[in-house]
Amino acid sequence: MNTNRFIKNTVLACSVSLSVLCVSSCKKGFLDTVPDNITTLENVFTNRNMSMQWLARIYSAVPDIWLTPYTTQWAGMSDEMDYTWMSLPINNGALVPDGTAGYWQSYYQAIRNAAIFLKNIDKNKEILDLDNGAQLIQQYKGEARFLRAYFYFQLMKTYGPVVLLGEEPGDVNTNYQTPRSTWDECVAYVVSEMEKSKLDVPDAHVQSGSPDLTQTGRITKGIVMAAISQVLLYDASPLFNGNTEMSDFKNFDGKVLISQTYDANKWKKAADAAKAVIDLNKWQLYKETNADPFRAAFLSLKNLYWSGWQTEGIFLRPSTAVNDGNYGWSRHCAPRNSNGTAWNGMGVLQEQVDAYRMSNGLPVTQAGSGYTETGFATAKAGYYVANTSNMYVNREPRFYVDVTFSGSEVPVVPQSGQTYVGFFYTGNSGKQGAARDWPKSGYTARRNIHPSTNFGTGNYVNRPAMLIRLAEIYLNYAEALNEHNPGHTDVLTYLNLVRERAGLPNLLPGLSQAEMRQQIQTERRLELAFEGHRYFDVRRWKIAHTAEHHQGGAFYGMNMDQGTALNSTAFYQRTIAVTRAPWKKKNFFWPVPQSEVDRNKQLVQFPGY
Repeated sequence: MNTNRFIKNTVLACSVSLSVLCVSSCKKGFLDTVPDNITTLENVFTNRNMSMQWLARIYSAVPDIWLTPYTTQWAGMSDEMDYTWMSLPINNGALVPDGTAGYWQSYYQAIRNAAIFLKNIDKNKEILDLDNGAQLIQQYKGEARFLRAYFYFQLMKTYGPVVLLGEEPGDVNTNYQTPRSTWDECVAYVVSEMEKSKLDVPDAHVQSGSPDLTQTGRITKGIVMAAISQVLLYDASPLFNGNTEMSDFKNFDGKVLISQTYDANKWKKAADAAKAVIDLNKWQLYKETNADPFRAAFLSLKNLYWSGWQTEGIFLRPSTAVNDGNYGWSRHCAPRNSNGTAWNGMGVLQEQVDAYRMSNGLPVTQAGSGYTETGFATAKAGYYVANTSNMYVNREPRFYVDVTFSGSEVPVVPQSGQTYVGFFYTGNSGKQGAARDWPKSGYTARRNIHPSTNFGTGNYVNRPAMLIRLAEIYLNYAEALNEHNPGHTDVLTYLNLVRERAGLPNLLPGLSQAEMRQQIQTERRLELAFEGHRYFDVRRWKIAHTAEHHQGGAFYGMNMDQGTALNSTAFYQRTIAVTRAPWKKKNFFWPVPQSEVDRNKQLVQFPGY
């Protein structure tokens, strides 16, 4: 249908040009380039193309998880990464209501745009006059309704319970003196809206009986169900489910905003929602074959992001140009000895490095794992060169997919004559010779960096970003089921499916609920690394204050001030790379911008700000 193709093309165009707007600001969008005395809502919703542009504008607010470090910053605000060039406010204790809480306005702007669309799209006679016009209108309303609910959920993850605006988009005469709804009320509304949207969006976007890739990113029933799985998993989690430590988070009338009573049935709802997505049988874990099982796992995970999205990706965000998230991510992460200019500053913290297991599945801290920090290895083609530290030998395949370390092969097209990355002081990507283009930890990220990327020639492999993929749904299901019905065989079944794809041996029956919980949490940390989950997971699990998962204080790396050769032992010493502000209770949520609190006298600030 030409109308559908128009939306797709507009969504793709807007996703790049408005990418900075979607999260960090409220600047004008592309419709504002038309003079106000020409463009009115009446014009927009009587003109087919302009109505489609409005819908595309709503889509453009869907966040790009790889648009980092300047926009989507969750990895840099957790124990996964450090951004060399930036001191993020939540890390240095400077996250305050004035000037540092910019997500609130942009998502509410998108929510209002969706409400305007829902209220006015039925007026579009150009669309209604099409053969299937009424059906298209209903589909578009379903898409807008889902997106509005999805944006509310993004706000809830960041700010906790939020203000629900209802169906009317409002105008200058609307009374916006509205308190926060409770967390449970927010969840009920979001899930209800998503369920309504599911009735109107298609099962799939197809053309001539095959998936229509021009519609990549458009909402389907499966996307809605996967998002509901996320919402219900959060709702069941300790931060929101019977959290008596949040008894002081309440409206001015005394209404407590987070439930003080634990509801075990929430875990069942979350498990059922995830299993419903699995039972659709629409997606499968992306796998490649190789005579070497380790190599098969490595290639499966490495190529997932550009070859596997069609089989594993559920909710996708299209990307189309070198300015999108994937390209910027690659350039910020790639070492300095890449061909062309690479910025070499997305530092993976030692805490994340140490979380990766050995190839036998054992943690590096466990006796008998084979881990050692002494000595140097012979080369292993495709992974690292000779004289690489034994710290990085015999690790699980995901480690080599995710982390660039001293001795690892260059993740993109290298400069002429360069065969490995050296982060030691005098190395080709070390501290010497660069004012700031070096990682403080002595590691950078390499997940989702295509090996043919060439910054010198501008060669780049386009692919969509996976916002929700099947592996996450498997882990959602395993986590919720372990809390609802520990010992159920499906917990191990679906956890082991993710582990098996990652080249790890299966876990055996007999683990306690607490032991299984720890395994699931570790698996999420590694399988979903850098994809925007870790920041929220440690909060919803209420473990951000623990030593193993600490989100404040000292974080470690290698000694960037030492080393004149790849086998210089002085470099391979655990050294404090960054020190962040101590963890405080207020760090569970962001503060609402003070300007919003000043305008809405019923809006309470989260305690501590």
